[in-house]
Amino acid sequence: MEPEQAPVAQHECEAYAALTRRLAGNVANAVQVRTETLTFLMVALLAEGHVLIEDYPGVGKTALARALARSIDCQFARVQCTSDLLPADVVGTNVYDQRESRFEFRPGPVFANVVLVDEINRASPKTQSGLLECMQERRVTVDVHTHELARPFIVLATQNPIEYEGTYPLPEAQVDRFMIRLSLGYPSRGAEAGMLADHEAGDRVLTLAPVADAAEVLAAQDAAKRVRASEPLREYIVRLLWRTREDPRVDLGASPRAGLLLLRAAKAFAMMQGRDHALPDDVQALAQTVLAHRLVLAPESARRAAADVVSDAVSSVRAL
Repeated sequence: MEPEQAPVAQHECEAYAALTRRLAGNVANAVQVRTETLTFLMVALLAEGHVLIEDYPGVGKTALARALARSIDCQFARVQCTSDLLPADVVGTNVYDQRESRFEFRPGPVFANVVLVDEINRASPKTQSGLLECMQERRVTVDVHTHELARPFIVLATQNPIEYEGTYPLPEAQVDRFMIRLSLGYPSRGAEAGMLADHEAGDRVLTLAPVADAAEVLAAQDAAKRVRASEPLREYIVRLLWRTREDPRVDLGASPRAGLLLLRAAKAFAMMQGRDHALPDDVQALAQTVLAHRLVLAPESARRAAADVVSDAVSSVRAL
């Protein structure tokens, strides 16, 4: 039995809260996105979660992932999904070395720290499954040999919400593995005009300097795990989950995994506020972006029903 970790100290929370502010500010220097979006991205990074971005082409999804990788001085890789993409193209494969007379493993792009999987629903179900297994297990097994992935490790997968021809929609069980779903949206007119001026000189991401490194991110992730969560808070999360399952607009409510990820996200969010303990307010701030994409709606439900179900659950379930 592993020894219990010591609770996170207040000075650690304050230090890592400052770290996330530096990271978010650095990313914002290269990408025009809402402050809330950057906050959710930082939550996913600290809570060791993955992000599903559903948005239109050209709104900065790739730039966001690249800016994050440069800000933490980590390796970035992009996978452009197509119907003929194979699992080996993502995870890597064994190649025969004639000089050494043996097989050598050539790692795929999933061995980077920040992996952008563009248009994940254009990859075949077999490739999707291979990628999502890496996300869950954080390791790759090829020909009975297991290879650990890099740490920190975060996947940002994108989907186009208006174009479904030639796609393979992610099954609910695979969508459930993404901690957070985001939508970047279009910038305001003023921000877009400023973006055009800023980018005239070239790619803004290339001008970013790192403001942290992998060791700092790993230390922050460890500290986030040690943020305190009380028994009443855990019970509150369970009651939220059950409310989504009992809603008549829903065929399949939030899973137990959803509760685990919501708790991890709430602890990371609390630390980003400089607190060593999570509160119901943290859960409520994240409930929509963590839970809504996991709900399977009844056929007669409206498109916005998932967001409404989560909002109703948050407003009707009282924190103890």
